[in-house]
Amino acid sequence: MTTIAVLGAGKIGEALLSGLLDGGRDAASLLFTEKHPGRGAELSARYGVEAVSVPDAAARADVLVVAVKPQDIEPLLADLAPSLKPDTLVVSLCAGLPTSLYESRLPAGTPVVRVMPNTPMLVGKAMSAISPGAHAAEEHLALVEDLLSTVGEVARVPESQQDAVTALSGSGPAYFFYLVEAMIDAGILLGIPRDLAGRLIIQSAVGAAAMLDEGGQHPVILREAVTSPAGTTIMAIRELEKHGVRAALLAAIEAARDRSAELGRATEDR
Repeated sequence: MTTIAVLGAGKIGEALLSGLLDGGRDAASLLFTEKHPGRGAELSARYGVEAVSVPDAAARADVLVVAVKPQDIEPLLADLAPSLKPDTLVVSLCAGLPTSLYESRLPAGTPVVRVMPNTPMLVGKAMSAISPGAHAAEEHLALVEDLLSTVGEVARVPESQQDAVTALSGSGPAYFFYLVEAMIDAGILLGIPRDLAGRLIIQSAVGAAAMLDEGGQHPVILREAVTSPAGTTIMAIRELEKHGVRAALLAAIEAARDRSAELGRATEDR
């Protein structure tokens, strides 16, 4: 039985634990670490999973899933390195951190897989992109795909694309939340009560996402189907283009990509 330890039981770490259990993993095959004892006790009671120390997790687990904040990675790796078993797979869910950082701090030959998930993992709808490090093989990637498929979709990408993935799908839900927030405000401006505006826009977003996911049509085709000649939608699209919304979105995603790369470099240089 493969033993999996989630290092860091914040929102993403807890979501993964919950997904693994829902996917049929035995609680006895799971461990987690949590620096706040009260939360550790709460999660153990909720899921029946044992809370352990970082060195204990390193000594007992076959797979270590690192789900801490990037600024907490150095002390974590210092705790891990002395106790890590040979061939333990390390899976990083930390944004911006390259596999080379782990490989330089952990015993030689440690297989590392880098993952960029996103917050819809909390509802089992994550999009996770995975990349192998220098010592990760097909079997390691397949195992990570199996684990993450319990909380959403998984795609393989070269590690050179991970900063772009971070900007596109890692931060992506925030862009949609921002747009929905603005559209709700527009509804209020037009005299629609906030609760009703929220229902109208959220269900429109859910329905539009389902059409994109299930219909297999390009978004341009779907948009054009709603855009009648001289109608209301084309007038709205004209205003969006006039105000440079498309260009602003492209620039925003490029800025997020650059910041992800910068964070990775800064951590490696410490």
